[in-house]
Amino acid sequence: MSSRLSKLVALLLVAGLASGCATTRQASTQQPVDRFESWNRSVYSFNEALDRVVAKPVATVYVAVTPKPVRSGLANFLSNIVYPAVILQDALQLKPTRFVRDTGRLLVNTTVGIGGLFDPATKLGLESNNEDFGQTLGYWGVPSGPYLMLPALGPSTLRDTVGTVADHFSQPESYLANKALGWGLSGARLVDRRASLLGTETALKRYLDPYAFIRNSYLQRRQFLIYDGNPPEQAFEEEPDDDTP
Repeated sequence: MSSRLSKLVALLLVAGLASGCATTRQASTQQPVDRFESWNRSVYSFNEALDRVVAKPVATVYVAVTPKPVRSGLANFLSNIVYPAVILQDALQLKPTRFVRDTGRLLVNTTVGIGGLFDPATKLGLESNNEDFGQTLGYWGVPSGPYLMLPALGPSTLRDTVGTVADHFSQPESYLANKALGWGLSGARLVDRRASLLGTETALKRYLDPYAFIRNSYLQRRQFLIYDGNPPEQAFEEEPDDDTP
């Protein structure tokens, strides 16, 4: 493990600014503490209002006026142009097999898929993977730190917030000279993401405390992603059952 960490000293130093250095991956199994719950709940209420007034109406109109094949093609394209960032995280996590497969997926979809508008790679068995800088920090043992609800951005942790800042510099719009085009790409990604979540409000209404449900679901999903779908049992400590009817 020490030989691995020596190759990522700079990575851990950056993470150390946020949540302290770690020496083993085991540290990432510690559950974040919602020590800012009062503030987080206030931000959650703000985000709900923002979604209700802006995001959801825009996404609803987008789905209503845009044919499904066009929406699918745009979603594929937006996913494809940011996929080099996934490959970068594969390299930082020293996952050679996934690095090769994800590189192959990008090449297939960019060429055969006509710039990413189509997704032939999935039909060839090259499934899409989800990797980001926050996961890379978790992979190398950086603790998650406290849970955070970010204005407009939603659930996060201190570690994932640092990762979000780093991820910004791996997005193509960060390097476009045409800032209007960059903002357009970012906006299209947000609208596409929100459109994919239409209808989830009904499911949330089943829970007495949607905030707690979202928090617990987010934290479990992050552990799931960090360990590539096979987290250790101790990664999921029992949470109070306060979010179900």
